[in-house]
Amino acid sequence: MLSLVVRRLGLLVPVLVGLSVLLFAWVRALPGDPARALLGERATPAGIAEVNRLYGFDQPWWQQYLTYVSRIARGDFGNSTRTGQPVLDTFLERFPATVELAVAALLVAVVVGIPLGYLAARRAGSWWDQLVVGGSLLGVVVPVFFLAFLLKWLFALELGWLPTAGRQDARIDATHVTNLYVLDGLLTREWDASWDAVVHLVLPALALGAIPLAIVVRITRASVLEVLTEDHVRTAEAKGLLRRTVSRRHVLRNAMLPVSTTLGLQAGALLAGAVLTETVFAFNGIGEYLFQAVNQLDYPVLQGFILVIAVVYALVNLVVDVSYGLLDPRVRTA
Repeated sequence: MLSLVVRRLGLLVPVLVGLSVLLFAWVRALPGDPARALLGERATPAGIAEVNRLYGFDQPWWQQYLTYVSRIARGDFGNSTRTGQPVLDTFLERFPATVELAVAALLVAVVVGIPLGYLAARRAGSWWDQLVVGGSLLGVVVPVFFLAFLLKWLFALELGWLPTAGRQDARIDATHVTNLYVLDGLLTREWDASWDAVVHLVLPALALGAIPLAIVVRITRASVLEVLTEDHVRTAEAKGLLRRTVSRRHVLRNAMLPVSTTLGLQAGALLAGAVLTETVFAFNGIGEYLFQAVNQLDYPVLQGFILVIAVVYALVNLVVDVSYGLLDPRVRTA
């Protein structure tokens, strides 16, 4: 198991080097001029030249790249051209919001998706199975931003059951230890702050978790159907074992390998793809900040955020690989 972790971490280095090259080239291929975007109506030839000199945009591209790589090696991701704040500090300040939202969305997918997929497989061909499959297809095809606006309009504006935006009511004087608002409320025993953070999470988590939920339902259903046809399951049922015993020991455990792969990929995607959801609900995470950075051509933020997200994505998939060994001991020697 340790050798697997070391090999995966070793492969991460060339991947990040290649990503840094592609990312550097892509950012500079974006239309527009970052100096003009920063200065806006105040843009003058002298002002543009000063901004380009200040951020090194007037240097040859290869020199800009070497400077960029050398700074990253020192843990310096530069400063935002829009706010002047260190990119890494801004990322660490906003990342907990995205983590909290991604975890909530993933919980929706797991808690609802796995039971639905299992029950659909157990009742294959029934009206329940058709309803679940049809609902999962709908969850995949509905765009996230449309679902976000629909949920916001119905439950926040029309019914008034849930807040429209933000992570917490501004009137609550909460103590923030980790910037994970739900966890902070539990750690400091500020139960009202924790509950208010949960309430603010409901709509964004439902919107962001809709596609992972639909995918988990379909993968779980297909995996369980495949396992149900295997000999060891039929033998266990023929022996007269209780259905819950067969389900727990023989069906679900073996069916979880492809599901865990899906969850790992979806976890990484949720961390990287919460841009629309955070923007609609003003959730103050890295997705919302990336959206602003694209509009303002904030090169340091785009490069730094995407590179760190890539590292997080790779580490999440490493955790998935390790989980294979916990679910199936045969994988530990692979």
